[in-house]
Amino acid sequence: MRPRHRVAGVAALALLPLSLLGCGIGGDDADDGPAVGRAPAEEAATKSRERVQAYLDAMTAKDVTAGRSQLCAPMHEAFDAAATGPNGDFADHFEVPKAAITDVRSGPRGQEVSASVTVSVGARDVARPLLFTVTRSGADWCISGEAPGGHTPEPSVTP
Repeated sequence: MRPRHRVAGVAALALLPLSLLGCGIGGDDADDGPAVGRAPAEEAATKSRERVQAYLDAMTAKDVTAGRSQLCAPMHEAFDAAATGPNGDFADHFEVPKAAITDVRSGPRGQEVSASVTVSVGARDVARPLLFTVTRSGADWCISGEAPGGHTPEPSVTP
């Protein structure tokens, strides 16, 4: 490893804990509960799961406003243009009878939350995997990306 890359890697690792600090700093959300005692990685996974679950619940309820509120501001314009379109998550011609989070893990751009979403069109049901990226935006968390696919849940490790 070249010295410049090593210094950049060390700097990135040194800043990582700061980027993963919990949302309890600077905010007073009554429903969040105290973040005291939780590790930054655990906090990130919890907040990411909550954001994606709220988005999935909004898809199921066809609540476009609630779905939009889970997204980071840079995604709002694209969401507004596509959400209720023919292939949008909130399209009128299909229902979402089932949506579940299947995996949460750290990724290169933030927390990666995999979900399985069952879409019903007429009598046909199709399950499709989605991968959400969730990042910090100021003192809050938001969905910064959505793409087809996802991760297979990691096997649980027993001591």
